[in-house]
Amino acid sequence: MPLTPPTVAREKQHTRTVQVEGFRREDGLYDIEGHLVDTKTYGFSNQDRGRIEAGEPLHGMWLRLTIDRTMLIRSAEAVTDYGPFTICKDINPDFAKLEGLHIGPGFRKDVRARLGGRHGCTHLVEMLLGPMATTAFQTMYAEREKTGENKGLAERPRIIDTCHALAADGPIVARQWPQWYEGPEEKGTGTDD
Repeated sequence: MPLTPPTVAREKQHTRTVQVEGFRREDGLYDIEGHLVDTKTYGFSNQDRGRIEAGEPLHGMWLRLTIDRTMLIRSAEAVTDYGPFTICKDINPDFAKLEGLHIGPGFRKDVRARLGGRHGCTHLVEMLLGPMATTAFQTMYAEREKTGENKGLAERPRIIDTCHALAADGPIVARQWPQWYEGPEEKGTGTDD
C-alpha cells in the first residue's frame, strides 16, 4: 500500500537510488555490490564539472565487498563514476581498508575507525555500506536456509530483537526459533516449561 496522496502541490527536486545485490560465486565466496546514484530535476553550475544537467548523476558510485560464509570481508573495491568534486574518486583505493572486517556487531564502528570523516566518503560509507551489510545478511540467510544451518541454532540468532517483528517475546521468534523465545508460553510455540 503506498503513502497517502500529498495534499499540497509539489515539485520533485532530487532522486537518490540505492541498489544492492548479493551474489554467490563459483569459488564459494559471495559478492555484495552496491550502486548509488543521485540526480536533480534541474541543471546547475558546478565548479569542478562545469554544468550538471537535469537527470545527469551528481553522484554515481559503486562498492563491492567479497565475503566468505563467516561474513569476513576478503576484498573491497570502490569506484566513483560521478562525484561533485574531481577529487572524490581519489579515496576509492582506501576502501581496501575494509578487508579483514567482519560484518556483524560493531561493524559500523570499525568502518568509521578506518574510513570515517576525512578518511572516507560519506556516500560510500553512510549510504551504501549499511544497506550492503543488511544485504549480506539476507544473502547468507538464504544460503543457510538451503543447507539447513538456520535450524536448531546453538547460538541465539543476532537478528532477534533487531525490530518489532523479531522481538524475543513475539510470535515470529516463538515460531521460527522457539528455543530463543522469551515471552509467555503460548499454545503451539514448541516451548515446554
